[in-house]
Amino acid sequence: MIIPITAIYASAIGVLMLFLAFRVSTFRLKHKKGMGFDQDRDFEAAVRAHANLVENAPITLILMAIGELNGVTSQAVYTVGLALVAGRLLHAWGMTQGRGGSHKARMVGILLNWLAILSMSVLVFINAL
Repeated sequence: MIIPITAIYASAIGVLMLFLAFRVSTFRLKHKKGMGFDQDRDFEAAVRAHANLVENAPITLILMAIGELNGVTSQAVYTVGLALVAGRLLHAWGMTQGRGGSHKARMVGILLNWLAILSMSVLVFINAL
């Protein structure tokens, strides 16, 4: 396998994405709503938790793959992957528990994700020099 570390974390993010998509689908069936969220805070939080994952995780995984292919240390890629998965889980949990409002897990989760993006961006850039 060419990028085994990234493959592990991409798989974990894939399972989380399916779980969050399933939650959105159950709300859509319950509310008979193909688009939007029907002014239900839990529904809106489920939609945004899924959308936020889709908006943020791919760039991190792409950077991890580029880093892994170009010689960034395995330990660094594993660490960034752990931050990504932990951050995405915390964010999704915080969105659900906070019903879309402020929640400590949500804040910590997005900060971990942003740190993963920034760290991997810097590592890839330095490695490319």
